[in-house]
Amino acid sequence: MPTPDQLYDQAIDLRDAGDKPAAIAKLEEALAADPNFTIGHGMLARLYVDLGEAEKAIAHAQKVVELEPDDAFSYTALSVIYVRCGRIPEAEHAKAMAWNKQHGFEE
Repeated sequence: MPTPDQLYDQAIDLRDAGDKPAAIAKLEEALAADPNFTIGHGMLARLYVDLGEAEKAIAHAQKVVELEPDDAFSYTALSVIYVRCGRIPEAEHAKAMAWNKQHGFEE
């Protein structure tokens, strides 16, 4: 059975070949093996937003923040997903959280 990292690599190849639904299936398989596979959640957020599935994209981006709450980039990525989903107030909040994390401030 492939590891989550191997499934991720396969998903990237599928995405690069233009088959985003197949890439999503590989990433979902990786998350079934390891629900805390952060990079998988991040890539799913990007793929789902590309396919217009905003709620799924946001859920995966939020999971990245949940798994890496002290990482400023996680909040930045969440902000970008919110923007791409048209949720500007939430994007601004996530951006502020990223700035706070980057500069050592708490919420």
